[in-house]
Amino acid sequence: MNDLNLSTPGWPAPAPSTGEVPERYFGVWSRTLLETPDTRDTTTLVRWMQLGEWHVDLRVPQSPDRPLQGFSGTTRITQVGDKEMCTWQRLVDYQPPRATVDEGWMEFETTERVLERGIHSTYFEIWDRLSGSVGKRIALSEPARDDGRASARIFVSGNYLMRVRPCEPIGPAFEITFGSWDGGVFRIEASTVGALRGTVETLELRQVDGGRAVVTAAGHVGEWGVLEWWAGALDRI
Repeated sequence: MNDLNLSTPGWPAPAPSTGEVPERYFGVWSRTLLETPDTRDTTTLVRWMQLGEWHVDLRVPQSPDRPLQGFSGTTRITQVGDKEMCTWQRLVDYQPPRATVDEGWMEFETTERVLERGIHSTYFEIWDRLSGSVGKRIALSEPARDDGRASARIFVSGNYLMRVRPCEPIGPAFEITFGSWDGGVFRIEASTVGALRGTVETLELRQVDGGRAVVTAAGHVGEWGVLEWWAGALDRI
């Protein structure tokens, strides 16, 4: 973590860092099963991107009668006896704030599959890591915008990218978007903004130094802050 002011518009400052998340968690995870006492879900598209500290989560149900969900923030892994607890600090949330802390017991069944069990409620989830989602780890923060809208964040893990732009009140403008990203081309697979799904954008990132990066999107060039950048040499990617 660098010395940037991380409390940009729409984003409260995170709690002090407790160290990098273990490497086994890095990547994009697809939830293949959710079981609760009342529900069994295998159809909702769920993507959890985990970087060294930052995470993004997007949940798009097949049925329009079920709500969209998504959030972003920082992650902490804690060893409790012989168990491993994951805590997701939700700095922004598409849904109203939770009544309880978002925590779960985590168990790696294999290197590519992790099982999650609820701590504050009863649930069981299976997460499988997407192929090609390990490698680059980038988290960028847009500076305060002149138009007063909430600042965006961009997160990259391997060949995937997620973009988050919160808003108040929560509604159609609150964006959490997921897709593949290769050669500066962002192919959007899922989003809280329905009009973005299935579209393609040009999006290039170039690190300037440890704290700054240049983002080129739709012909607009801007300097963003670096929250994380693990991608090898300082270069355009």
